[in-house]
Parts: sequence; structure tokens; C-alpha cells
Amino acid sequence: MSVQERKERERAGRERLIVATARELAEQQGWDAVTTRRLAERIEYSQPVLYSHFRGKREIIGAVALEGAAEMAAALRGATAAADGPRARVTALARAYLDFAEGNPAVYDAMFRLDGGLAFAREDTPEPLKDAFAALLESLGEVAGDGVHPGLFTEVFWAALQGLATLTRAGRLPPEDAGRRVELLVDRLAVV
Repeated sequence: MSVQERKERERAGRERLIVATARELAEQQGWDAVTTRRLAERIEYSQPVLYSHFRGKREIIGAVALEGAAEMAAALRGATAAADGPRARVTALARAYLDFAEGNPAVYDAMFRLDGGLAFAREDTPEPLKDAFAALLESLGEVAGDGVHPGLFTEVFWAALQGLATLTRAGRLPPEDAGRRVELLVDRLAVV
């Protein structure tokens, strides 16, 4: 292994450590607790080392969002792969989405609430974000209905899931009705 390859491997390892530490701190104490100073202390590197990887918190949030998007896509595909039939796939997808949002609140915030400097729904959208949307579209496109553009239907269904996730997390919706909400969403929006 060349010196350059070793340095690149070490750099990638530091970057993974920064992202993992930011994510852990955000999940424990919220994103306000994530500062370059605190991250530098936790990973035992200087702040200039952090800045050699990320220009600031915004880019760190973006890196966490991209990691989260890849994880969400895998979770959605895993949930829908075991489901039999379109209705079961859409129901599994909705539950997996809401479970991901509930189980990873700081990551979910990085993906959809905070400014990570990432482009959505554009040509320059990063691949992990495109793939997360594709994971939704794979199951939702088949239940959009005649004359309904599958991408547009996926956006509307996704927005409904986003609303459910956000309102549930904020305590605005009674938790005991979560399953019924998913069933209602599938029954009323999906053509199965």
C-alpha cells in the first residue's frame, strides 16, 4: 500500500468518525449540541482537522443526511421485499418509513428538517437521496392509479408520511392510532 493510499484511508476513517460522532451526539442531545468544538473534543482531533473534512456544521448535517438516506432506502426495500402483493408492500413501506423516523429522530431531522446544503428534486441531487426516493417509488408507482404520474403520487404519499412522522413525534397525534393511520393512508391513497 502506498503512502497516498494509507493517507486516503486514514482521511476516510476520520471522516466516518466525525459523522458517527455528530450523529451520536445529535441523537443523545439534539443538533444544537453538535458543534465543531464538541466534536473535536469527542474525537480527540483539533478543530482545524474537522475543518479539513467539513467546512462546518451544515456539511456535517449533510453527510449525516446522506448516510441516513442510504439507511432508509435499505430499510424500505427490506420491508417491502418480504411483503406479498401491492397492498402489503405499500403498508410495509409506510410502517418502515415511520419506524425509521421514530427510531432515528436526529438523522430524520438532518434529512428533512435541517439545512445540510443538499439539493432535492434536482439534477444535482446526491445519489443517496435519489435512491431513497426510488425506494419509495418502487412500491408506490404500482399503486398510483390510472392517469396518475407515479413520481407525483410518490411525492404526495411521501408528504403524507412526512406529516404523520412529524406530527407523531411532536405529540400532536395519539400514538394508539398509528396503525389505523397507516391503514387509512393506504386505503384512501393507493389503488390496490
